[in-house]
Amino acid sequence: MNDPAEKVLQAKVITVSDGVVAGTRDDASGEALAAKLTDAGWMVAERTQIADGVETVRDALIELADGFIGLIVTTGGTGFGPRDLTPEGTAAALERDAPGLAEAMRTCNPAGLGRLSRAIAGTRGTALILNTPGSTKGSVETLEAVLDVLPHAIDLLAGGRPH
Repeated sequence: MNDPAEKVLQAKVITVSDGVVAGTRDDASGEALAAKLTDAGWMVAERTQIADGVETVRDALIELADGFIGLIVTTGGTGFGPRDLTPEGTAAALERDAPGLAEAMRTCNPAGLGRLSRAIAGTRGTALILNTPGSTKGSVETLEAVLDVLPHAIDLLAGGRPH
């Protein structure tokens, strides 16, 4: 980046999975999201894995958003399983909702399982937070559905002016 006006887009990826934390499951969706973001020009500043649960998700999001200007993407815990509590933990951490992003992410594959997603999106401070499903394909598809508008959203959060 030769132009000093160009900003590096930063992202953090959180995998929410009891199995990944326990070491009984690979973090395929976290890896896929990080690869997709990197390919799209984002710098993945951090990747972490946490257990399912309202408090674990809330606390991780609050910590990762503190002083961060960028995107935080979760993968996992957005379905109907008894431990799928990522949306509830995310809601407890959000300061403002971004329902248009969540809707766009859900409808990216109308014939698929996206309609069963309970994922939400919103902001905390200058961080934009998105939930994606735990499947590798689903997480990447839902991110791709909104990837084009995310730089503008981050710019606005950082104090930029609307176009």
